[in-house]
Amino acid sequence: MELHLNYETIQPYGLQQVEIATKENPKAKLKADKINGVITLDENTQLIGVNAIAWEYKLGNRSALEWILDQYKEKKPKDPTIAKLFNTYKFADYKEQVIDLLQRVCTVSVKTMEIIQQMP
Repeated sequence: MELHLNYETIQPYGLQQVEIATKENPKAKLKADKINGVITLDENTQLIGVNAIAWEYKLGNRSALEWILDQYKEKKPKDPTIAKLFNTYKFADYKEQVIDLLQRVCTVSVKTMEIIQQMP
Protein backbone atom coordinates (compact mmCIF):
# COMPACT_ATOMS: atom_id res chain seq x y z
CA MET A 1 0.00 0.00 0.00
CA GLU A 2 2.91 2.31 0.76
CA LEU A 3 3.94 2.26 -2.92
CA HIS A 4 0.50 3.17 -4.19
CA LEU A 5 -0.45 5.74 -1.59
CA ASN A 6 2.84 7.63 -1.87
CA TYR A 7 3.53 7.27 -5.59
CA GLU A 8 4.05 11.04 -5.92
CA THR A 9 7.07 10.96 -3.60
CA ILE A 10 8.56 7.58 -4.57
CA GLN A 11 11.99 7.46 -6.23
CA PRO A 12 11.70 7.88 -10.03
CA TYR A 13 12.63 4.74 -11.98
CA GLY A 14 15.49 6.22 -13.98
CA LEU A 15 14.19 6.01 -17.52
CA GLN A 16 16.58 7.65 -19.93
CA GLN A 17 15.17 10.68 -21.75
CA VAL A 18 16.43 10.80 -25.33
CA GLU A 19 15.94 13.71 -27.70
CA ILE A 20 15.47 12.14 -31.15
CA ALA A 21 14.75 15.39 -33.03
CA THR A 22 14.60 19.14 -32.50
CA LYS A 23 11.32 20.20 -34.09
CA GLU A 24 10.07 23.61 -33.02
CA ASN A 25 6.49 22.50 -32.18
CA PRO A 26 6.65 18.72 -31.88
CA LYS A 27 3.41 16.79 -32.30
CA ALA A 28 2.42 14.74 -29.24
CA LYS A 29 2.46 10.97 -29.85
CA LEU A 30 2.26 9.29 -26.41
CA LYS A 31 2.87 5.76 -27.71
CA ALA A 32 4.26 2.69 -25.95
CA ASP A 33 6.61 0.16 -27.51
CA LYS A 34 6.43 -2.67 -24.98
CA ILE A 35 8.81 -4.95 -26.86
CA ASN A 36 11.67 -2.45 -26.90
CA GLY A 37 10.79 -0.73 -23.60
CA VAL A 38 10.34 2.68 -25.20
CA ILE A 39 7.75 5.40 -24.62
CA THR A 40 7.52 8.00 -27.39
CA LEU A 41 6.18 11.22 -25.94
CA ASP A 42 6.34 13.47 -28.98
CA GLU A 43 8.28 13.86 -32.21
CA ASN A 44 11.33 15.01 -30.21
CA THR A 45 11.40 12.91 -27.05
CA GLN A 46 11.51 9.26 -26.02
CA LEU A 47 11.90 7.56 -22.67
CA ILE A 48 13.92 4.36 -22.93
CA GLY A 49 14.67 1.58 -20.50
CA VAL A 50 11.15 0.59 -19.41
CA ASN A 51 11.45 -2.76 -17.67
CA ALA A 52 9.27 -5.38 -19.39
CA ILE A 53 7.62 -6.27 -16.09
CA ALA A 54 6.28 -2.71 -15.75
CA TRP A 55 3.82 -3.38 -18.58
CA GLU A 56 2.37 -6.34 -16.64
CA TYR A 57 0.94 -4.20 -13.82
CA LYS A 58 -2.59 -3.54 -15.08
CA LEU A 59 -5.38 -1.18 -14.15
CA GLY A 60 -8.33 -2.91 -15.79
CA ASN A 61 -7.22 -4.07 -19.23
CA ARG A 62 -4.29 -1.63 -19.66
CA SER A 63 -0.98 -1.21 -17.91
CA ALA A 64 -0.66 1.78 -15.59
CA LEU A 65 1.85 3.35 -18.01
CA GLU A 66 -0.54 2.97 -20.96
CA TRP A 67 -3.33 4.48 -18.89
CA ILE A 68 -1.22 7.60 -18.26
CA LEU A 69 -0.31 7.90 -21.94
CA ASP A 70 -3.97 7.69 -22.92
CA GLN A 71 -5.11 10.26 -20.35
CA TYR A 72 -2.59 12.88 -21.50
CA LYS A 73 -3.26 12.58 -25.25
CA GLU A 74 -4.58 15.63 -27.03
CA LYS A 75 -8.19 14.91 -27.98
CA LYS A 76 -10.25 17.24 -30.12
CA PRO A 77 -13.93 17.50 -29.16
CA LYS A 78 -16.37 16.67 -31.98
CA ASP A 79 -18.55 19.68 -31.29
CA PRO A 80 -16.99 22.62 -33.19
CA THR A 81 -18.12 25.22 -30.64
CA ILE A 82 -16.59 23.31 -27.74
CA ALA A 83 -13.45 22.65 -29.78
CA LYS A 84 -13.08 26.34 -30.60
CA LEU A 85 -13.83 27.79 -27.16
CA PHE A 86 -12.66 25.19 -24.67
CA ASN A 87 -10.05 22.98 -26.32
CA THR A 88 -6.96 24.63 -24.79
CA TYR A 89 -5.09 21.51 -23.59
CA LYS A 90 -1.63 21.08 -25.14
CA PHE A 91 0.60 18.16 -24.12
CA ALA A 92 3.69 20.38 -24.40
CA ASP A 93 2.44 22.41 -21.41
CA TYR A 94 2.52 19.28 -19.21
CA LYS A 95 5.42 17.34 -20.73
CA GLU A 96 7.80 17.58 -17.77
CA GLN A 97 5.08 16.63 -15.26
CA VAL A 98 4.11 13.63 -17.42
CA ILE A 99 7.75 12.50 -17.63
CA ASP A 100 8.01 12.68 -13.84
CA LEU A 101 4.71 10.81 -13.41
CA LEU A 102 5.78 8.08 -15.86
CA GLN A 103 9.09 7.67 -14.01
CA ARG A 104 7.32 7.24 -10.66
CA VAL A 105 4.55 4.98 -11.95
CA CYS A 106 7.20 2.82 -13.61
CA THR A 107 8.83 2.37 -10.19
CA VAL A 108 5.46 1.51 -8.62
CA SER A 109 4.65 -0.94 -11.43
CA VAL A 110 7.98 -2.77 -11.25
CA LYS A 111 8.00 -3.01 -7.45
CA THR A 112 4.35 -4.10 -7.34
CA MET A 113 4.96 -6.87 -9.86
CA GLU A 114 8.06 -8.02 -7.93
CA ILE A 115 5.90 -8.30 -4.80
CA ILE A 116 3.15 -10.15 -6.67
CA GLN A 117 5.67 -12.62 -8.13
CA GLN A 118 6.87 -13.50 -4.62
CA MET A 119 3.38 -14.53 -3.57
CA PRO A 120 2.57 -18.26 -3.67
